[in-house]
This record gives sequence, C-alpha cells and structure tokens, in this order.
Amino acid sequence: MNIKDFLDEKADRYNSKDFIPDDPVSIPHLFSRREDIEIAGFLTATISWGQRPVILRNSRALLGRMDMDPYTFILQARTGEFKPFRTFVHRTFQGTDCLAFLTALQFLYRKYGSLEPLFRLPASGVGSEPMKEAIIGFREIFISKFRYSRSVKHVANPGMGASAKRINMFLRWMVRSDDRGVDFGLWKTISPSRLVCPLDVHSGRVARTLGLLRRTANDWKAAAELTDALRNLDRNDPVKYDFALFGLGVAEKF
Repeated sequence: MNIKDFLDEKADRYNSKDFIPDDPVSIPHLFSRREDIEIAGFLTATISWGQRPVILRNSRALLGRMDMDPYTFILQARTGEFKPFRTFVHRTFQGTDCLAFLTALQFLYRKYGSLEPLFRLPASGVGSEPMKEAIIGFREIFISKFRYSRSVKHVANPGMGASAKRINMFLRWMVRSDDRGVDFGLWKTISPSRLVCPLDVHSGRVARTLGLLRRTANDWKAAAELTDALRNLDRNDPVKYDFALFGLGVAEKF
C-alpha cells in the first residue's frame, strides 16, 4: 500500500461522527446557529491544549456562563456582565485573557457579524503563504481590541514563526465541507485547498515517521512543509489528512 492509500484509509476511518464526542469539535457541535458555532468553535480552539477531558470541561463551563447562548450574550452583554469571567482559568489562559477575548469578539460581531471577513486571503500567492498572511491580518485586528498586552500571547503569530495550530484547527472546522459530519463547512470564501494542516507534537511525529516532514521544529515552516506534502496527495483538500495524522498519533500511538 502506498502512502496516499494508507493515509486515505486512515482519514476515512477517523473523519467520522464517532470521532466527535471526545474531541474539542464536539463543543461547537452543541449548537446549530452559525454564529454560535463560530464563537463556540473559536473559544474552544483557543483553549485546546492540555488534556482533552479538561479542554471539554472548561469549554462547556465557559459557554455555560453565557447560558449556552454565546452569540446573544456576545451581542447584548453589558460591561458588568463580563465581570464573572474574571475567575475563568484554563492553564495559562486566565480571567484577564478571557475578558480580552470576549470584549474583542463583541466589537467584531457587532461590526462584522462573523469572523469570516477577518480572514482575508490575498488574491495572489501559492502554497501556505496566503493563509499565513490571512492569519496575521486577523490577529492584528483581533488583538487591537485588547486592553492588556498580556493576552496577545494567546493569539498565535505565524509571522513570528508560530505554527498557529489552534487557529488552523478552527479554520478546518469552519471551512472544510464533506458528508462526514465532523467539520462544518460554514465559510465559503476560503477554499479547503488553501488551508494549512494543524501541527502539534503528535501529528509532527507521525509526519516525520512517514517522511512527510523533515523540519524538526513544530513551527510555521514545518506546518507549511507538511501541508505542501499533503497537497501532493490531494491538492483540493490536503487538510483532510489531519484526521489520519491525529488518529495515527493519538489513537494508534504510531
């Protein structure tokens, strides 16, 4: 079996609704309204590091403070209604960071109605560079609404070399569309072919074992190198192989 057939088989196995309950993507799946899915997905992706049960528990707790109605809360909350979020903690994501994110989201949803317009892909460019520019552009707008500089560290900056794993994961959720029921495919202005594969220690290890990645650091250059290799397997939907790399790394300890 060649590597494409091998990864296609693994992607098919893990890109399934059976994958959802124990994964952070289960949190935006609690909602049906587009805006709720976006906000729940973005906040969940933001705190998606560490043990997965803790990520799920804290994501539910965060959205529970919004009465599981995040879009309505974000649009209508007054300043005093943000104060209870000062006690929210997920690892190094503290209450001050939570307030920064919520107030930024409020400004952006009142102005744009969605996060999608903030990820503007340049018309020209090849490979992963257009998405890099789009993420940098989003980041600049988002953090411009922060009152305190300490919170900017929670918005990855590929311009400084970060792999932006959590943002790329969020983008996969929003952009990819198929009949498997995991990713949402809500955003139509970005083609799945332009996405960059989320890269972490697990997917990086598997990719190097399979010869898809040579770079040793898990940074943006490595994410771009990996995605370019995956585009050689499926130029229209390279990030579907995120399911294969994840399944091999986490479930199968490949």
